Amino acid sequence: MAAESLIELRDWLFLLLLCLTLLVEVLEFAAATAAITEAALGEAELQGDVPCPSACRCDDGFIYCNDRGLSIIPPLPLTAAVLYLQNNRIDNAGLPISLEQRMTVQVVYLYDNELDDFPTHLPPSLRELHLQDNNIRTLPRAALSRLPLLEKLHMDDNSISTVSIEDKAFANNPRLRLLFLSRNHLSSIPSGLPSSLEELRLDDNRISTIPTHAFRGLTSLRRLFLDGNLLANQRIADDTFSRLSNLTELSLVRNSLQSPPLNLPSTHLLRLYLQDNAMAHMPRGSLDGMRRLQKLDLSGNNLTTLPRGLFRDLDSISQLLLRGNPWYCGCNLRWLHDWLHVRGSSVTVRGLTCHAPEKVRGRSLRDLTSQMEQCEVDGLGGVEGAKRDKGDFPTDSPTTTTVPLPQGSLFTLRSRRPVHRYPDLGQDSPLGGEGEVTGKTLVISVKPLSPETVHITWQAAQPASAFRLSWLRLGNSPAMGSITETLVPGDRREYLLTQLQPQSSYIICLVPLVVNKGRRASIIGGFNLNTDSEHEHPACARTETVDPQVQPGADQGQDVQGTDELAALPLAGIIGGVTACASLFLIFGIFCWYGHRAGYLAAEDHTGVYGRDAVGPRSGAKHYDDYVESGTIKDTSILEIGTPGFQMTPLAAHQPLQPKAKVEDMTYIHTIFPSNNTTLYRSTLNHTANPGYGTNRGYREGGIPDIDYAYT
Repeated sequence: MAAESLIELRDWLFLLLLCLTLLVEVLEFAAATAAITEAALGEAELQGDVPCPSACRCDDGFIYCNDRGLSIIPPLPLTAAVLYLQNNRIDNAGLPISLEQRMTVQVVYLYDNELDDFPTHLPPSLRELHLQDNNIRTLPRAALSRLPLLEKLHMDDNSISTVSIEDKAFANNPRLRLLFLSRNHLSSIPSGLPSSLEELRLDDNRISTIPTHAFRGLTSLRRLFLDGNLLANQRIADDTFSRLSNLTELSLVRNSLQSPPLNLPSTHLLRLYLQDNAMAHMPRGSLDGMRRLQKLDLSGNNLTTLPRGLFRDLDSISQLLLRGNPWYCGCNLRWLHDWLHVRGSSVTVRGLTCHAPEKVRGRSLRDLTSQMEQCEVDGLGGVEGAKRDKGDFPTDSPTTTTVPLPQGSLFTLRSRRPVHRYPDLGQDSPLGGEGEVTGKTLVISVKPLSPETVHITWQAAQPASAFRLSWLRLGNSPAMGSITETLVPGDRREYLLTQLQPQSSYIICLVPLVVNKGRRASIIGGFNLNTDSEHEHPACARTETVDPQVQPGADQGQDVQGTDELAALPLAGIIGGVTACASLFLIFGIFCWYGHRAGYLAAEDHTGVYGRDAVGPRSGAKHYDDYVESGTIKDTSILEIGTPGFQMTPLAAHQPLQPKAKVEDMTYIHTIFPSNNTTLYRSTLNHTANPGYGTNRGYREGGIPDIDYAYT
């Protein structure tokens, strides 16, 4: 029988060995066939005989392999010119080296894949490359230098930062005309951009500063997009955009500009986008020279009025978008109303809807012909003009409700060259701090509040319909500066200048404008106001803005007090927190003590459970822990079960223990039953017939052992 089993087992093992041998032969044949096929495909690819990949669709030179779930680029025909490989799972390892030998490929779409680095094995004949929506972190010079014919590079929606662009990365791309770097992690304008660049998109990055040399050498740049960055007027150099002489389209949407940047290119500019900023005023002359401008978008700002003559050079304007601004349609916009009617249908205006006054709220400025006729060309403005208006249509300038003091950014400003010399301020206005000049009927006082803000107050002995406030920033030569002016209603006696340069000297002058009395007229911003001959010389004061790190001396006491108050806030919070924590700890301690005390009392109330009365009086009774200790430390103790409870009794010393052989430690347990025949083990069977049940003998007869051995 055993011999037959061995023979049968031998046969099965022989059969299994034969199967394994056949399997190995099949695998070797499959590997050889795959190698031969791959070699044949490689040779055919080199000879240009590779057919269209089975996973793709080919149409002449267009290879459509997009949205196929590919992780590697398949062999391509020699005639391939445009490769559509987007929306796959291709990573850097999925780009074969053979792709570099396809000299007919000119356009490659690799966006929305899994590339982590700039691809290296690309054909040098490439002219257009789409790599957006990957996870590329760097732009290496070595990889870009292999693409000398590259003209368009799309790198949107990646993880490129300013420092990850290697120095002179585009030095070997002299034909690059279009560069898209939108939605990356750039903090500044990339350096070393090629001079051949015609379109640059840097929108939705973290660019906050543009220095003077940012666009140096980009004389061919025509379209520049800087939307959705952190740009502000103070962080843009004055002549940044003036270098872009051939610029035709400029977009600064969704930034923090309070006015258009200075020295915008005007010769060839066709489209200017300034919507969704924080602009509250448009300086007169900010659009000068833009005779070719066709589209201007000022939507989504805080503009209430526009200065007269702002559009005087916009001869080619055809689209004017002004939505989302709180326009104040008073006589201040009479000139714009007339300009729109003169231009007629040649210009399309969107969003010029009045927000105030309440009488014309919601109406278009074009439709206010009857109201505007009440504003005479030589009429009055300001408060006096409003009083003489026959209707309810107000003519006073718009005021702001966002700050307690009128600020320069909320009024119409203009810049001009100085036309007269200011009086000598050497004795009247000390440098820094406050300056005060007393004229015949006008007293002006200036006070720096912050590095960019100056508070101006004045007192006038005679009433005036308005005041003309001018300020000039002094440089090395006062003649090289420009005067900025604004019109202040006659009922005001204070003004707040903002957006000034820190640590700079300013001359601030105030001229009262009174009602026309036959004297020389001065038309300012659409208001016909007159300068009294007695006040042709303005009351001027000179001041200096403070250092950003040093506060004015007059406010040091308040600053110290504010600092003390701010410092007291954390101290009060710490004291309150400590008090609250102490209270919580106290409550928690009381709760724990009460719970412990209640448990201790409950334990004392159940002394009968542990048989303390049987041991001795209450004062001399052992605690429950003592019994446990007796049972664990004294190994000659056993548990005796009594009627009311149980207690620990020592085992007689003369009782011999009978350990089993070869056992070192053993505990001997002897079961003792109650002497009064009470039953601790209740059975479901009826044992009343057995009178001995409940005794030692009864338990032995019931199958309950009398002696147990426990080994340790």
